[in-house]
Amino acid sequence: MGISTNKILKLSFATAGGKTFTLSIPNPREDLSQAEILTIMNNLITKDILITTSGAITGVKDAKVIDTVINDLLDPPQT
Repeated sequence: MGISTNKILKLSFATAGGKTFTLSIPNPREDLSQAEILTIMNNLITKDILITTSGAITGVKDAKVIDTVINDLLDPPQT
């Protein structure tokens, strides 16, 4: 039982096939700036590093840090 937290950085890109590709990065640095994130995302696009099932990534769509708090209310006994 107890409370735990989890942070994930989600980077969303447009693809050549017209879909969205999301890259999830656990435990991002606390002091990430918007400029750093955009630089990383643009480098991934220009260096053509990621290929998805709907083609290469072609543009930046979104970036967000998702912070989850888990309040575990019950830990059943282990048998």
